[in-house]
Amino acid sequence: MSLLTAHLPGALALLAPAAEGGFNPLDVAGAGNFLWTLIIFLVAAPFIWMVVMGPVTRALEERDGKASRAIAEAQKASVDAERARAEVEVALGEARAEAAKLISEARERAGVREKELIEAAKAEAAGLVEGARRTIQAEQQKAIAAIREEVVDLAISGAGKVLGRNVGGEDDRRLVSDLVGQVRAGGSAK
Repeated sequence: MSLLTAHLPGALALLAPAAEGGFNPLDVAGAGNFLWTLIIFLVAAPFIWMVVMGPVTRALEERDGKASRAIAEAQKASVDAERARAEVEVALGEARAEAAKLISEARERAGVREKELIEAAKAEAAGLVEGARRTIQAEQQKAIAAIREEVVDLAISGAGKVLGRNVGGEDDRRLVSDLVGQVRAGGSAK
């Protein structure tokens, strides 16, 4: 039952003629004002609902739907961001591990290369020292030979002066050279 039909018998009783001392609906000083306000409200309520309340309600429902969708999208974006952050963390960890591996390999290669360079430098230094030693020995042998020649020449010259004759032939030179060789070898001349 609607609101109008439920209160209709009471409302009709209010409309009874005023001559009987009843209600006069045209009298705005009394309860007629309330009755007309009620009638106008009941007649206008469906229009108010359709024109004002319907669009407002639809707008509120639409706003709530948009808010719900925005919340869902924000939650999805948050989950996606968290997943992306986790993937970046994993990729960063892998990159760090790869970098550490590359650094370790580079250090190993550098250590091997360092050892190779040191060994090559040692070998080159040893070669240079050996070459210098040979050069020194060769120069020493040349100097000793030159000194022997000089000693032989001095000995022959001195013998020639002591003997008073010309000493210096090939046999004399060989004899003095052999004598100087024996003295060098630690032997004695006879």
